Amino acid sequence: MSSTVIARTRFSVLDRSRTREGHPPAEALRDTVALAREAEALGYHRFWVSEHHGVPGVAGSAPTVLAAAVASATRTIRVGTGGVMLPNHRPLVVAEQFGVLEALFPGRVDMGLGRSVGFTDGVRRALGRDKGDAEDFAAQLGELLDWFTGSSPTGVHARPSEGLTVPPFVLAMGEGAEIAARAGLPMVIGDLRNRERLLRGVDRYRTLFRPSPWAAEPYVVISGTIAVAGTEAEARRLLVPEAWSMAYSRTHGTFPPLAPAESVEARPMTAKERGFYESGLTGNLAGSGDQVAHELETVLKETGAEEVLVTTSSYDRPALLDSYRRLAALFAPGR
Repeated sequence: MSSTVIARTRFSVLDRSRTREGHPPAEALRDTVALAREAEALGYHRFWVSEHHGVPGVAGSAPTVLAAAVASATRTIRVGTGGVMLPNHRPLVVAEQFGVLEALFPGRVDMGLGRSVGFTDGVRRALGRDKGDAEDFAAQLGELLDWFTGSSPTGVHARPSEGLTVPPFVLAMGEGAEIAARAGLPMVIGDLRNRERLLRGVDRYRTLFRPSPWAAEPYVVISGTIAVAGTEAEARRLLVPEAWSMAYSRTHGTFPPLAPAESVEARPMTAKERGFYESGLTGNLAGSGDQVAHELETVLKETGAEEVLVTTSSYDRPALLDSYRRLAALFAPGR
């Protein structure tokens, strides 16, 4: 199998605007906008931003606002959200926000939608939501799409959204694959570390897919961490800050800013922390260009995915940018 499978696959970026120890949150947001410009120059297809509330490690709490900044700083790359968490919002307001984005940046806006509610009980209370709100996701999704087609049973019309086409994507967590399939929408599914679960979700989506006005056939975007460096050890080092943040969140209940790799490697860890940390370092696509190309070919062959959404975060911004450059060299050589 040749790398033609990589060359015909779209590659995109989801940046979570991760905060870093010793750096203000505003810097993380500016870094996101700067990375979007780089991603556009490197030939990435889309650039998406995320929604998190009350999380010390993430500055991006208002994705449609940040998407507007990204779109205004770029010219050609598609811009969107990965995602707006629909249970946190009224569908009309979400439709209006994306309608404004599409009106300002026609033909460049994507609407990635998720079903998660707040990370903690306190955040859910502050949002006026509880875990049960995620159960209504399919209905919320239908209501949102109705605002674009002018078929809301309320008789109200969303301005300027009605009549505009903003491609919707469903972030498939748990039951999301089935919801995406039945709604006839493109699906984003992760992560690359749990290959068996990933393949089950993709198969389920393709089996249950029903064509819709939004998509005539299944469209699969696989998402996950990919790190490319000169050596496997350097690539693995890029993963260290995020692996520690995940381990800390699993043991302390809060998701912290990224710490430098050397400080993570020097700190003592409990057996439980060490277990989560080591787990976070394994199963990702990390290595030299040749190693990552081989792994990418395998996962693309297994999933038949049309697109890869890269979600890598790290403390070392120059090394992170270098990783995105090396990955781009695999799918857009000579650019």
